[in-house]
Amino acid sequence: MAWKPATPQLELALPGAPASQFHPTPVERLSRSARRSGSLIRQALYLDQEDAYAAGEVGFLARALVQATLPHSDPKANEFVRRNGHFTLSILAPKDVGLPFGRYPRLVLAYLTTEAVRRKSPDIELGSHFSHFCAALGIPPTTGPRGSLPMLREQLQRLFASTFQCIFHDESQGRHAGDGFLIAEKRELWWDPQPGKGEASWGSHVLLSDRFFREATEAPVPLDLRVLRALRSPFEIDIYVWLTWRFFRLRRPVTIPWASLALQFGCGYANLRHFKKRFLGYLRSVVDYYPEARLEASFSGLRLDPSPTHVAPRSLA
Repeated sequence: MAWKPATPQLELALPGAPASQFHPTPVERLSRSARRSGSLIRQALYLDQEDAYAAGEVGFLARALVQATLPHSDPKANEFVRRNGHFTLSILAPKDVGLPFGRYPRLVLAYLTTEAVRRKSPDIELGSHFSHFCAALGIPPTTGPRGSLPMLREQLQRLFASTFQCIFHDESQGRHAGDGFLIAEKRELWWDPQPGKGEASWGSHVLLSDRFFREATEAPVPLDLRVLRALRSPFEIDIYVWLTWRFFRLRRPVTIPWASLALQFGCGYANLRHFKKRFLGYLRSVVDYYPEARLEASFSGLRLDPSPTHVAPRSLA
């Protein structure tokens, strides 16, 4: 059933594209100066720099974790499910640990995948100081009850304790397949809590599970790590990596219904109108970094037209 917009309409034009490329759609009204200022700041961080290969900032993310993603916020449960068409990602965590969520585990997964591709080994060194690892992810290291260091440490524990299930089910074709894995078979996290006072006696490393290592290295999705670190919301990160993956595979225009996008990106939204408004707000930030993306929003869904992938595919060698 069609619904009427509850907010004034605002035309959103993508950077570097004709204004007609993005049809008017109901979104939050922002002042022109505020929108322009935010756009210029974000573009200055990325568009004026070298391309990702020249800057040595090409990263990767495992394809299964692009097709369906982690929770944006704490689900307060030990099981979580995301669906994308016939593909389902199910995550199960011990009750006394909890599920990984938010921006930090996404940055960690990109780091682990990138290191696996570069090193061609499942044994990933994380370094001797926790604050150094935090900085490598683009997270300013801070202490205190709500500081980045204790929050990242908790998310690492949640991520490595969780079991992932990738399920493909197509009832119409009578097809069902599944695969389960841990991110790491083994992890040893020994970090000096006070960097700068001598080297820690233990280094930290992670041994990726065989299944995740194969997923990470056989067909990873290339990303610009500068963009990943600059995006502040896990929702923005999910949209960015998803667009990069979809445009790599897209050969003809496709319109994805809002209901399908809500299942993939926003299981917590009870009202489809609220999801669409939030999605389009985050999409603004993403297209500042990805002006080549050709897409348009309508009342029925999001249309994607074939576009250059954000990081051009090259040999992983």
